[in-house]
Amino acid sequence: MVPCVIFEDEHLLVVAKPAGWNTHAPSPYAGEGIFDWLRARDPRWASLAIIHRLDKETSGILVFGKTPLANKSLTEQFTQRRVQKKYLLLTDRVVPAKEFTVKTALLRLGEKYGSRPGGEIAETKFTPVADAKFTVSEFKMVQAEPLTGRTHQIRVHAAENGFPILGDTLYSGTSSARVFLHAGEIEFVHPATGQLVKFSVATEFDCEPRLALRQAVIEPQETNAFRVIHGASDGWPGWFVEKLGDYLLSQAEGELNPAQSKELTKLATVLKSRGAYHKILSRHVRQSKVADASPQLVFGEAAPERFEIFENGLRYELSFREGYSVGLFLDQRDNRRRLLTSHIAADFPQLPASNFELLNCFAYTCGFSVAAAKAGARTTSLDLSKKYLEWGKRNFALNGLDPAAHDFIYGDAFDWLRRLAKKGRAFDAIVFDPPTFSQSKENGVFRVEKNFGDLVSAALAVLKPGGVLLASTNAAEWPPENFLGAVTAAFHAAKRKILKQHYVPQPPDFPVSRAEPAYLKTVWVKAV
Repeated sequence: MVPCVIFEDEHLLVVAKPAGWNTHAPSPYAGEGIFDWLRARDPRWASLAIIHRLDKETSGILVFGKTPLANKSLTEQFTQRRVQKKYLLLTDRVVPAKEFTVKTALLRLGEKYGSRPGGEIAETKFTPVADAKFTVSEFKMVQAEPLTGRTHQIRVHAAENGFPILGDTLYSGTSSARVFLHAGEIEFVHPATGQLVKFSVATEFDCEPRLALRQAVIEPQETNAFRVIHGASDGWPGWFVEKLGDYLLSQAEGELNPAQSKELTKLATVLKSRGAYHKILSRHVRQSKVADASPQLVFGEAAPERFEIFENGLRYELSFREGYSVGLFLDQRDNRRRLLTSHIAADFPQLPASNFELLNCFAYTCGFSVAAAKAGARTTSLDLSKKYLEWGKRNFALNGLDPAAHDFIYGDAFDWLRRLAKKGRAFDAIVFDPPTFSQSKENGVFRVEKNFGDLVSAALAVLKPGGVLLASTNAAEWPPENFLGAVTAAFHAAKRKILKQHYVPQPPDFPVSRAEPAYLKTVWVKAV
């Protein structure tokens, strides 16, 4: 079970949402909310319904309905104010000594809300928590019970009564690592049994927000490779850190500064890492020697020339000695899981369970191919590097898959797509995640913004009617609308009708924010 799930039965799914994750993202380009993320993880959760929401900055309990009965019952209970909720907040200001209730009319005032005549009535009961203990003694804890369900009402009422929530800068709170507001308890009547049920989850106030997010989405028994720091979204502009099994990989445009070195040492202790490496991000990596482009050991134990990580229960070989890339792109983890489980999204048809052929262009070390093969597909992996294809074969063997039962083709993608089309080959699914720039003798220079549509057109010539295409790019400056436009234009030019399309943002451990916009663009398309 996913770590954030705390209860599930036939009618309900109850989860603990970490701070910094939307309940439901306003658009896929803004990242993926926990609601859509869950619906895409498992066919059992495809019919989930949102019953209530928490602000992105608020942590705590969320309840989703799984059946029409649950959706109807819970919606009525929320509407009739029969659901009891308790929140906890931290503040560094003076709080009243006794319990009190605030009742005002709230109006939207730009990005925030405030008490104004003519607004919707909001009522909140506040109770100081006298015995709360924290490492910083000046913090005070207050329990808040919203007797109504208005947007931001706890935040507004706390601020207007002199104790804004710590970290809630929108309402004049002191800047901090997160907004220290937590939905700790919810009580309602079970829609099927009629019994009163109560769910609670402990506060995350003593946990670093970015680690709490990763702990909520990463199943440690299945995956030990994920992004720990994602630049400005995690408060470290220009710096990125990944956990790769027993090692940490740090990446930035320059050498580590003292603050980064201190944080990396701290992370190594928390995550029980044996060693840490640093890689300098460069736009001129193609002109660099392999040794110069490879990550360098910063501290701790040196990694073996080849070592393993596991992801979604699959094993992959990595190396810090093979140049700029270490062997697996973690931002495609959820897409590999989609192939492994044959489940793309809640409203997307399931992939076939047998007699399924996949073509993986720009295969690199064949991560997509391994996931599909483990699900029962026969795969063809195509790449312009013999070294990486051999690496891919080792990944097959690591997972008990016979490489001889699958095809590995060395060569240019455009050239081989034409050859396969002439041979009459056709595939049930095609995957391609090309580099933003490449050059080959046969086809010259490839630039993703200019030539991506041509690549889609070439792939469609070998995609079966009813087949599925996974198209992806990490071209950060290419707008998502233009990317999708290039894909759909190629389908229309080929007179292929799109039956279903599902846009996928980068996974939650690569959080999207205004300061760190989304760069990964991925779309699954099923067409006749």
